[in-house]
Amino acid sequence: MMEFIRKNKLLTFALGFVAIQVLLAIFAPVVALHDPYAQVMVERMKGPNLTNWLGTDQLGRDVLARILFGYQVSLMTCVTAVGLALVAGGTLGMLAAFYGGWLDRVLMRVMDVLFAFPIMLLAIGVIAVLGPNVWSAAIAIAIVYTPIFARLLRGPALVICESEYVMGARAIGASDGRIVFLHLLPNLASVILVQTSLLLSAAILVEASLSFLGLGAQPPVPSLGLMLSEGRNFLLLSPWPAIFAGFAILFLSFGFNLLGDALRDTLDPRLKNAS
Repeated sequence: MMEFIRKNKLLTFALGFVAIQVLLAIFAPVVALHDPYAQVMVERMKGPNLTNWLGTDQLGRDVLARILFGYQVSLMTCVTAVGLALVAGGTLGMLAAFYGGWLDRVLMRVMDVLFAFPIMLLAIGVIAVLGPNVWSAAIAIAIVYTPIFARLLRGPALVICESEYVMGARAIGASDGRIVFLHLLPNLASVILVQTSLLLSAAILVEASLSFLGLGAQPPVPSLGLMLSEGRNFLLLSPWPAIFAGFAILFLSFGFNLLGDALRDTLDPRLKNAS
């Protein structure tokens, strides 16, 4: 497995790029040189220097520390959201494909209703009901992405359910659970991996947008979108917090998007045959 990853340079770079950012988020309390909540008013709106490597914001808080802890908030929110969407949407999509009939029609029509709403509008509507906070943003993103997973997994699951080995398993009396876990899920693993990586990239942008609008993480919680929102009011005096927060969002989203593309190029047999 490691040899296979090393041979694929794009996949190796993408994994390394994402891993560095994830490790920075996990070890933020160790890596950060300052308390992300500490306000030093005499040091506010300073540019990058030896004490504060990325400068300070309008309240004198260290920008680097807040970005590192903002990585934690963004990753926690997005991983929770995409994980919930994968479990809910993937389960619904596989059930619809496996049992078909009226269950398939009902579930897919419900997914179509959710698809009819623009992503941000639906997320804002959910948060309006639950109240603005990190967990509400995670639930909102999960609801938005549930129909995507349901639709995505239903298609290949329909093909697998009609395959000879699944029909054979049914003929010898294998239970539905055994067929799903031993035949259906393993054959959908590549699709799940690719789509999860791509949706994590998109979820980071949605979470940052919600925080930017004041609907995600609330002050004084470090959040990349919130830092961008606060920094825009001081662009002429000190653009550093907004610039570095924007780059952090870019790098985090780009990393998962690149990882998804690399996984798709590696795992999709049609693309391998074409090359």
